[in-house]
Formats: sequence, C-alpha cells, structure tokens
Amino acid sequence: MKDGREALIVGGGPAGSALAIRLARAGRRVTLIEREAGAHHKVCGEFLSYEAIAYLEDLGIFAAELGAVPITEVALSGGRAEASHPLPFRALSLSRRRLDEVMLDRAVGAGAEVLRGEAVTRLDVGLNGATAHLGSGIALSGGVVFLASGKHDLRGRSRPPGRQNDLIGLKLHFHLSPRQRRALAGRVEIVMFAGGYGGLEPVEDDLANLCLLVRKSDFASLGRSWSALLDRLCRSSHRFAEHLDGAIPSHDRPLAIAKIPYGMVRREADGIWRLGDQAAVIPSFAGEGMAIALHSAALAADAYLAGTGADEFQKRLACDVRAPVCRATLVSQSMVRKRSQGLLAQGIRLWPEALAHVASLTRLPRHALRLSH
Repeated sequence: MKDGREALIVGGGPAGSALAIRLARAGRRVTLIEREAGAHHKVCGEFLSYEAIAYLEDLGIFAAELGAVPITEVALSGGRAEASHPLPFRALSLSRRRLDEVMLDRAVGAGAEVLRGEAVTRLDVGLNGATAHLGSGIALSGGVVFLASGKHDLRGRSRPPGRQNDLIGLKLHFHLSPRQRRALAGRVEIVMFAGGYGGLEPVEDDLANLCLLVRKSDFASLGRSWSALLDRLCRSSHRFAEHLDGAIPSHDRPLAIAKIPYGMVRREADGIWRLGDQAAVIPSFAGEGMAIALHSAALAADAYLAGTGADEFQKRLACDVRAPVCRATLVSQSMVRKRSQGLLAQGIRLWPEALAHVASLTRLPRHALRLSH
C-alpha cells in the first residue's frame, strides 16, 4: 500500500465510517482501518435517536429501509413500580451488525480505502504526520489520524476515567415468540435491579436486544454468571420475566465489555482527533451514543476541511456533548444504587412524564447539529 494519504481513520463504527464518507466525498484521500474482517455484533443499545437518524439521512442512509424498527415509547420499572410514556422525538432501533456494514460499504463507494481484518498496535504522531503500525507488520502513514475505535482503547492511548467506572456491559439478542414481540412492539423497556439496570428493545428480523449494566462487585457476587444475572433481572420485573420466558438466545453467551468510562468527556487533543466513544461516553440508557458518534464525525469533517486543528475540534465537541453526558451520568449513578433506585421508581410512578423529560435532557442540542440540509 502506498503512503501519501491525507488521513488515517482507526475504527469502522458509525463515527469512523461517517467521517470516511464525508472526507472521501470531499475528494480527500483517506484510509479507514477496521480490526474485524467481517460483519459482527457489538455491545450497544442499538437505539437511534432523532439526532442519529438525521445524521444518517444526511449521509443518504435511511435506517427504515434497512429494517429498523420504530420506537415510540419508553418504560421504566423498579421493584413494584413501573411507568411508561411516549418518546418526545422520533426513534428507531437497528442492530450494529447491519448498520456498520452498510456504512462501511458507503465509505468504499465514496472512494475511501477500507482495510479490514487489521488491528492497529501502535500510533506514532509527530510534526510530519502520523503512522499506524498494524499487527500484520504494515506501517501506514498519513497527514493526520482520527481515532474512532469505540470502546476499545489502543495500547498507550487509553481514555481517562469517567465519573462512573465500575460497570460491566453485557449484550445478547433473543428470538421472541409472536406474543412477546407484540407486547414489546414500539417500546424500549428499562428495568432497575440490585446493582444495575438493563434495557430491552426490538430490532430487525423479529429479534430483541437485551443490554445489561451491572456493577463489577455485584456481578462477582453472582459468580460472574450470566444465567444468575438474568434470574436477578427477571425477579426484579415481571414484565421482563414475561418478555424473556422461553425466549431463545441468538448466541451461547453474551458479548461483554468492562472499564466503561461513563461520563468521560475529552477536552484536549494529544495530536490525535478523537471521535465517538474515544471522545465522550454517555451512559447507554440515554440512547444517544450513536448520535454523539455521528455528530463527532460531522464536526471533525467540517473542522478538518476548514483547516481547523485537533485541539479546537476537541474543545468544540466537548462543549456540544458535556451537558447531556453529565446529566445522563448523574441519572445512571442513581440507577445502580439501592436507595436512589427506590426513589426513582416511585418518582416515575407518580410522574410518568419525567421519562420524556429525562429523554429530552440527555439529547444533543439541536442547534449544535451540523447537517448539510
């Protein structure tokens, strides 16, 4: 492979792919490096908020045409209390396995070079540009490097801690019965249980995505057993028990990820443009992670094409995302503590409209969106 490319993009998730599309369409020579060779699942709530949908459509990607499922209502339960309320914005649900592949294909179609099945083992950044060293022994050079590796840190380039660092994330798809699919249709359901919380929502192909966040100490007390955690979840909510009774898991074991720095917002650059979860990590219940990833790509593309540096980009992105990330993290911290769980549960039972209010407060501000039309 020849050197001389303008930019290297590490990571083929929504942030990396969206940036590659935007830069390639602007005539820039970019190489995107994705460590997975083929389609794969990721630990993700797979919720597309209004902002995420708008950014995808700005790229010519229409999630509904890919099989995305409309989500119109949010429900929260804890103990014997539960409440639901319509979402105050349009939302869809689509698996990352499908969305990421479509976006990578669009990046190739736009003219970006996409290298798959290669892991970046080291990044060198200097005055004359950047070099990505790959596990295969290849070294790629570019003028700048954009780090969009999601929740996976590169050695020597780890993210700083967040405000909530003690959660383990687990994710598994389930095949539901027709009755269960009807009961869950159009809803994202969130449940609080001892030491954590989880969300269940339908995705394409009659599947449901279950994502759980649990404190490391609580998971250890269960012997790090997925089945024991599921049992705790179902005992905490009769609705979840009904949704999952007899449901067939799509895989033998869930995907898992630890050391999630919820609440982290990077305010300064270190010679590297950081996007998506490498720049800011919002708790999963908010459903704004993919919107932030796509927003960071649009902001980075505009800044780079305008000749703005990485430091100014990182400050602007932090300004845009700081408030929703901070608010969501405060709520997430309350959702794993026994005493505050009870207060939250009773609060939403008495004031269901609070669900829509929290959903609105954890969104990117509309005025910050950088859409071309």
